[in-house]
Amino acid sequence: MTGPGRRLPRITPWLAMAAALLGAGCATQQAPYDYAAFRAHHPASILVLPPRNSSPDVNATPSVLAQATLPLAESGYYVIPVAVAFETFKANGLTTPDDIHAVAPAKLREIFGADAALYLEVKRYGTIYAIVTSQTIVEVDGRLVDLQSGAELWSGKGVAASDEGGNSGGLAAMLVKAALNQILANLTDQSHRVAGIAVHRQLTAGRPNGLLFGPRSPRYQAP
Repeated sequence: MTGPGRRLPRITPWLAMAAALLGAGCATQQAPYDYAAFRAHHPASILVLPPRNSSPDVNATPSVLAQATLPLAESGYYVIPVAVAFETFKANGLTTPDDIHAVAPAKLREIFGADAALYLEVKRYGTIYAIVTSQTIVEVDGRLVDLQSGAELWSGKGVAASDEGGNSGGLAAMLVKAALNQILANLTDQSHRVAGIAVHRQLTAGRPNGLLFGPRSPRYQAP
């Protein structure tokens, strides 16, 4: 309680703004990932399943699948060759990602002998056109599942865009840049290139809340 001669401290506008920004920063800080299940099962080999595709571009599934092996291998895992896996699924009458994702984890382990399977889904894939901007965006969700127990070991996403630097330089420059981006997207497979960046961000070990390094990596189980 304050006495009659005491005044409450005045909160200046800049101090209130600083406190609000600090609170917002704390609220958006990413919580550390819980790797207990990952470390308990310590997978050494991974089967990458053909990604489901929620985008309108039919090229999304083969594009992402073709680029998923490299970052996993570089992170210390043995990856079942995707061509071998595809032919095996095809021989068993499984030709769509939905059918393949529906196979029981234990059955996948019986067939391929892998420790874990990577379930991917392409959320966005392609170029968005507007009056003063156009850019290619790829977003991929993923889950790593232990094939013996069916437990989820890890989940994460990768996102990339062709124009991550944004537009600048005024309206005229933005219009020219949008036109050039549209021409580039039409002449080249820009979505495939951007997908490679998104998948690399998602599946390269050592990134914040990303995959842990596998047993073939010199950084395996490093603190």
